[in-house]
Amino acid sequence: MLNKEAKIYVAGHRGLVGSAIWNNLLSRGYTNLVGRTHKELDLTDQYAVRKFFDEEKPDAVVLAAAFVGGIMANSLYRADFMMMNMKIQCNVISEAYAHGVQKLLFLGSTCIYPKDAPQPMKEDCLLTSPLEYTNEEYAIAKIAGLKMCESYNLQYGTNYIAVMPTNLYGPNDNFHLENSHVMPAMMRKVFLAKLINDNDWARIRADLRVRPVGANIKENGEVVRYVIDETSDESLIRKVLAFYGIEDNLVRLWGTGTPLREFLWSEDMADASVHVLLNVDFKDIIGIEKYSSVHYGVKADGVVDRNHSTGRGGAIPSLGEIRNCHINVGTGKELTIRELSELVAKSVGFEGTIEFDTTKPDGTMRKLIDVSKLHSLGWTHKVEIEEGVQKLYEWYMQSID
Repeated sequence: MLNKEAKIYVAGHRGLVGSAIWNNLLSRGYTNLVGRTHKELDLTDQYAVRKFFDEEKPDAVVLAAAFVGGIMANSLYRADFMMMNMKIQCNVISEAYAHGVQKLLFLGSTCIYPKDAPQPMKEDCLLTSPLEYTNEEYAIAKIAGLKMCESYNLQYGTNYIAVMPTNLYGPNDNFHLENSHVMPAMMRKVFLAKLINDNDWARIRADLRVRPVGANIKENGEVVRYVIDETSDESLIRKVLAFYGIEDNLVRLWGTGTPLREFLWSEDMADASVHVLLNVDFKDIIGIEKYSSVHYGVKADGVVDRNHSTGRGGAIPSLGEIRNCHINVGTGKELTIRELSELVAKSVGFEGTIEFDTTKPDGTMRKLIDVSKLHSLGWTHKVEIEEGVQKLYEWYMQSID
């Protein structure tokens, strides 16, 4: 277990995942936390990341930074989703190793699993069949990240753990319509459709002041970029919102509404992640009491003394193949997208119409994970979906007041 004085670097500490982990660590008495915004530290810049580790010398790292989005964003920015995430992961993990970091927690996603994986998905179904096409690049990047953690442990005796959370939602969620995930996008669409029906343009403009909306709309054979904020005229606001399926008391959502999804409240995810960071080691996951690991000497001026290791790294042939050492993090419960839309409408007080555009893709039809490994390591979720949707709406309302 890390002592309370340990310096912990949380990469992505302002995002949905990172901010929740940051707050959970603080609540447990870990106050020596380090964070950098993207403007302060570009994690895709190898030299900037190295300089940061040289200066800060963290004892532990939580890698929660990522380039993320929903089906639309994954479809539009395929190359970016792979390249940006690979750069972030390679830079942070390699510098953590070079600087002798004691413990690293890597955050991935359950989109790593095959499109037609048996349900619920166990960790061992990784790489057994093709991925879902609509998020293939992001999934491949995250698979590479968890394999990096696994491989560093086997080759160098490090203690890097990868957790794969299911669909997350909660405080500091991304509600930007171009690249947000299903629940926050749905909630904002329903909210704005209700406001249009209520003729509440003051609140619509308050919403756009906090989160301007951009759209690339095809007109007369050409794509025109529009951005609306609180200063935009009503006709342009209606036009851009309609592009996203938001009209007067009407919301259009992608797909059929039949896919099943599992959702985890972000603060539950944070609690599970910190539980793993503080209480679970690589040897616990692979079920071997005397896993031979490398313990590096004391860092001096940011340089790790590799001549004083007390163990060994590398694969251990007698143990056979070691793989799928990541941990699923979720609830083990699911509901349809249509059922989710009904919960969101109830929370918002929306009495209009929700339509599903069946010409648009559904994505994977079912994505329920098996959380028995997580339960065996001593953690279960607390917030159920009905409570969580209401809590998210309350947070969103506070964010635009």
